[in-house]
Amino acid sequence: MTRFKNSDLIIPISVVIHLGIINVTLSLLTPDTYNSVYHILYYNVTWLLITYGMGYYPTSRKERFTTNLNQTLRLYLTYGLAYFALFGVIGKIYKSFEYQLFVYLLICAFLILYRILFYWARRNYRTVGGNSVNVIVMGDDPNLTKIQRVFDEPELGYRYLGYFDDNLSKSSSHLGKIIDCFRFTLDHKVDEIYCFASKFNHKELKNLVNFADNNLIKINIIPDNKEIISRTMSIELYDSIPVLRLRKVPLDTEYSRIAKRTFDIIFSSLVLIFILSWLTPLLFILIKLESPGNLFFKQKRHGLKRNVFWCYKFRSMHANGDSHKRMASKNDSRTTRIGKLLRRTSIDELPQFYNVFMGDMSVVGPRPHMELHTWDYQTTVDKYLVRHFVKPGITGLAQIRGYRGEITKKADILNRVRLDIFYIEKWSLALDLRIVYQTIGNAFKGEENAY
Repeated sequence: MTRFKNSDLIIPISVVIHLGIINVTLSLLTPDTYNSVYHILYYNVTWLLITYGMGYYPTSRKERFTTNLNQTLRLYLTYGLAYFALFGVIGKIYKSFEYQLFVYLLICAFLILYRILFYWARRNYRTVGGNSVNVIVMGDDPNLTKIQRVFDEPELGYRYLGYFDDNLSKSSSHLGKIIDCFRFTLDHKVDEIYCFASKFNHKELKNLVNFADNNLIKINIIPDNKEIISRTMSIELYDSIPVLRLRKVPLDTEYSRIAKRTFDIIFSSLVLIFILSWLTPLLFILIKLESPGNLFFKQKRHGLKRNVFWCYKFRSMHANGDSHKRMASKNDSRTTRIGKLLRRTSIDELPQFYNVFMGDMSVVGPRPHMELHTWDYQTTVDKYLVRHFVKPGITGLAQIRGYRGEITKKADILNRVRLDIFYIEKWSLALDLRIVYQTIGNAFKGEENAY
């Protein structure tokens, strides 16, 4: 199916369809604003300039629908600002701001719908051989099976032909010795070669690169990872020296930090105004009636970069000297009657929205541990301190998966750290919203480990 191999029109077609969606929607719903040559030029040129500046269209072969959702959101927000800026320039707005907002949201909805249809169509197109590339691998490495699994995914459009290695193998994908690859590559119209650097010396690699360059074949070098490369690594050039950054997370970017902080401020403000404003005096009376002591319980915990901060909760226990050394356990005698209700519904955690508003915590993130536990786990649990690359949260991925409350066995803390690191590496606003939604649901249903 060589006729399907080259798909250079994919990006131009997408550009035309995107502009078509924008122009048709505006011409039908806002004709008074749209029907001007200057305005038409403005809508189209700003879209082209913004997408070019963001590098939106040059997509990679491995990109999926969910790969660059953050970038897509930034594009819609930026173009939205440009869209409404026009009304400031012309000094008037057609119908009303609310109507124009509706029109723009409708444009975004159509663009998202096209994105869904695009990736669906591309998957089917690649499944039948379209936009595909023939690939081979040079060298047998422990990571060979992993890269083979990637090549075997139909939606990515790779046609994996096999690998070459001087060691004999009974594997059906073993095509022969290294010397055999040159003739095979030309006979089978190979488009890309993937080469494990650990299997070749400098001279052999140079020969492979020269062969590929002289035959219009792309060559990709897979570095010797020494078992340390992670999913979140990225590569940067320091002058002409490639440097691998092994841990680059979404919240490293200024945009992501601003988006998350904005969400934290808005969400915590709503809780402080509409819930804690009336709940705090009510709980003050109920807690005081049952046991003497303060309304709030505060404890030093480690946050971002292991900085210490005061974490606040509604007091759920009788005054005792073990609070800073021992976690609450099932049927804990220290817990008051009102405290059991507060802990079962997670209401005792609500004062931490003050921490969120002040910037010590986030609504969603790894749960902060008391100082004593941090000192212990940082030496006994591998990668424990990775959790402190981001702000701690009131709730988190580990908590909605059932890993909350008392730590009774080593697997509890290991699974928490694993899920916390996964959250850090895969953070998105959509993930935060899902965690918040499930946390609220769990609070109403009740949780086994909430005591």
